[in-house]
Amino acid sequence: METKMSAAKVKMRQKKMRNQPASVQYSVSPGDAESSARRTGVDSPVTGEAGDIEDPSSVHPNIERPKNPHPRGGWVRGHQRDGGGYTKEMPKYITAGAFARARAAEVSTMLKAVTKTTGSCHVFGALPKHMRRRAMSHNTKRLPCRLRELANRLREKSLQASSKKKKEEAKGRSRKARRQHGNLLLEFNRRQRKNIWLETHIWHAKRFHMVKRWGYCLGLRPTYKCYRPSYRAMSSHCLLQDLSYYCCIELLGEEVELLASLSQLTSKEAGPTFAAALCLSGQRQGSVVVYRAGQYPTQPLGPVTFLWRPRAQGSTHRQLWIWAHPTIKQDLLPELQTVCQCCEAVLPPIPPVPAPEPEKTPKAKQMTGTKQKRTCKNDSEPPAKKTLGDGTRSPNTPVTWKSLSNGIVISDLTMEIVRYRLIGPQSHSVLVETMEAATCCNEIDKSQPAPLWWPEQCRDERKMNLHQQQADIFHLLKGIYSTGELPSGTVLGLTVDDPRLTLPTKRVKALPCVKQAQEVGGEEEKRRDLMLRGVPAPYCQSDLWERSVRDNVTDNKLSQKELNRMKSELLVPGSRLSPTPLQGRVPLLLVHQPGKQVYRDVRIGGLTMSLKHSENKGAAHFPHDYPDCPAGARFQEEQEAQLLSKFKRYPPAKRPNYIKHGCLAPFCCPWQQLAEEWDLILSEGEKGGGRQTQMTMQTDAERQSGDINATKPLRRVTVLRNRKSLRVLSGWCRPTTSKGQRARSGGSPLDLSAMTRFLSAHGTSLVWVRLSLLSKGKPELHAMVCAPTAEDLKLLGKEPGACGPVEPPHREPFKRLTRRQQKGPRTAAASEKTQAKESDPSAEPKPRKSKGPLPSPDLTFGLWADPLPSVTSHCSRVTLGWVTHGDFSLSAGCGEALGFVSVAGLLHTVLNQPMERRGTLLLRNPTAMHYRFAKVNLEV
Repeated sequence: METKMSAAKVKMRQKKMRNQPASVQYSVSPGDAESSARRTGVDSPVTGEAGDIEDPSSVHPNIERPKNPHPRGGWVRGHQRDGGGYTKEMPKYITAGAFARARAAEVSTMLKAVTKTTGSCHVFGALPKHMRRRAMSHNTKRLPCRLRELANRLREKSLQASSKKKKEEAKGRSRKARRQHGNLLLEFNRRQRKNIWLETHIWHAKRFHMVKRWGYCLGLRPTYKCYRPSYRAMSSHCLLQDLSYYCCIELLGEEVELLASLSQLTSKEAGPTFAAALCLSGQRQGSVVVYRAGQYPTQPLGPVTFLWRPRAQGSTHRQLWIWAHPTIKQDLLPELQTVCQCCEAVLPPIPPVPAPEPEKTPKAKQMTGTKQKRTCKNDSEPPAKKTLGDGTRSPNTPVTWKSLSNGIVISDLTMEIVRYRLIGPQSHSVLVETMEAATCCNEIDKSQPAPLWWPEQCRDERKMNLHQQQADIFHLLKGIYSTGELPSGTVLGLTVDDPRLTLPTKRVKALPCVKQAQEVGGEEEKRRDLMLRGVPAPYCQSDLWERSVRDNVTDNKLSQKELNRMKSELLVPGSRLSPTPLQGRVPLLLVHQPGKQVYRDVRIGGLTMSLKHSENKGAAHFPHDYPDCPAGARFQEEQEAQLLSKFKRYPPAKRPNYIKHGCLAPFCCPWQQLAEEWDLILSEGEKGGGRQTQMTMQTDAERQSGDINATKPLRRVTVLRNRKSLRVLSGWCRPTTSKGQRARSGGSPLDLSAMTRFLSAHGTSLVWVRLSLLSKGKPELHAMVCAPTAEDLKLLGKEPGACGPVEPPHREPFKRLTRRQQKGPRTAAASEKTQAKESDPSAEPKPRKSKGPLPSPDLTFGLWADPLPSVTSHCSRVTLGWVTHGDFSLSAGCGEALGFVSVAGLLHTVLNQPMERRGTLLLRNPTAMHYRFAKVNLEV
């Protein structure tokens, strides 16, 4: 079988033979050529262009070829595939004239190929490849002398051909000028007009992946591997995070007026409020979920933490700080202004502009060797040496609002207070080793008037006694092994020396000194009292509450340059400065961070570690796990857009087909639709598992027809936060896990009447749950939480390590429409017309009848389009909710997931389960077909 040369090989051969000469360039008639060949014995002349493939038999007719030659299988580089066809014997004689003419044609073609430039019309093509350099295109003097003139002409022609000449760029300033302190501040203020920088931004930018989020530039995760080291730091040592981006709102006024106004935003059913006794005294930091005024349990705004300043003796005027996430501020601040009746804005005082000093030297002498400093072009911009508030706002922007009726004053202290969080059992050891209580000033410093705040404090004997008592309590922390031994939310006020003065010369890991502290007599009883009762209220006082002290510390901070100069003058390098500079005192508020479990070898974490910390505690993380809050709804929309954009960037062949997997919402969680369907299911009175699927299919038809809202008014989905109801629901689910938790006793047993009463108040609510897998597996984001059938529970009873059932593949209803949409409207119409003509040439194409709901125009292959069908009955197992966080838990040693489930669906599932299997659910990832058994756990 004879094979032909492929088109690619033909093109490659033509390209290689493009400049090769023909064997003979003179033309003769075929007859003359044959006779001449017989007479002379030279090559038979064949006219043709360069690159023609010649038959070897016409070159040497006197040489006999094999009678049965091998079939030629195409041209191969350098030789014939069959190895034959070329003569292997020298000709007996040649004609000089014909031979010379053939060689002359070859030489002429060779010279023509060498002198001709390439298709790019550059002179560099005339050079050999080993002489071609990219730098020659910028400097023609690098070319050989014979090509410089031509290169210059081409360069001038290209410059003249351009219609628009490039504008000469302004010469930038030198690096020395750019690195000046004033110019750096102006440049940094310009770069953070849209996204604010924290004080530790430059440190994080060198070591972290930075993201622009919530109007700030924040560190997401370190550039090095940090997952397991960060977990070890949180579980056994210490992890540090910069939380200065949290917004602080200050309230000033009478205690009665403040509590009356704030009571409209909270409810006692959801836990302690702003009026909790320990929090109101200033001994504890509290946390609460705030709602819109009078709208509990609907319309929540989000969680906040608050801290009261301890009461002053004989005064009812109180001061309150509320710390909130940046996404809540835009909703919380107007709500606080409404309930406190603070509508009048108080403009901040404009700082006076100092008059320019008269020149003392001649102008000509002053200009020589001086550096020109940049000044603000606009008077409204902040000065170069001071950052106002968040660093970008105008000095005339109001940040204070006052009420004329009740005297309450609201102030926005965003970015005015630095806040750090230390996570881990050895956090107090790190604090004790890093910071030292402020030393008292000398008598000389006390007598001399100074603009600093600490010498004035040292003159007041009562304040110094309080400072000494606070320092003694701070030193008691050395004898405590773990921060878990202290009461949750304990507050301690303290003034310390500048931590830069006390840093060690070597990096040493801070550990508790329990044995050494126990040897000191008389402190064991104090330490035990501190662990049981916490810090007394008078010792929670701090100068950080005073705005004048904060401004004084900020304005008179010792610069790093001056500090380094003072350290260089020490006689013993590495020793501490003595006496301590007067500017080196910083007021602090130490607040104990509740949990289940800088420099002193502390690991630094970013936003990712904050999320992992919440996962390890099993607590909801804001705004990820607050779907009923405005900030949580906005976050879910942004997350859905990001995941969908990432999904569409993959080619269709590399995407998971979520329709076949039976996953309706892989990028978002339709909580409202889930709550409505379960509320409708249980309101119809259907309790059987077999009839439940039939009823949910009916709900699907009603939803697509638009009749689901006609039977019952729409109720907005909420998250169940009532403490009493959560305890009852947790007892019904019997959260007994392998961690040693015991079942809650007491309360009414779970039956049909108790479930009906419970659902009458919380029918459309969601509940926060923690799911622990009973076998292998790793939960993922937006995994489905489903109810197992009776057969599934029997399988689990027979095989405790069973993986669970398997979801059958689903059918794609919009497969043809999706492909037709990818082809385009013209191609789709042409294919329909062709198919119609082939079936019946005389008939006209008929419109296609749709058998189901038409998809939206932006149909994506592998994704369901809106409106979604029934989310509860779409799969073989009934859906109860979805997972918002899932991963392998290093603390539990198994896969754990956090998410929300419908209260109605959970109760309906638990009621139909046997007592020994209550609380057993199924979990399935969006890209998997296997269900995994999991145990549900409700923590109050």
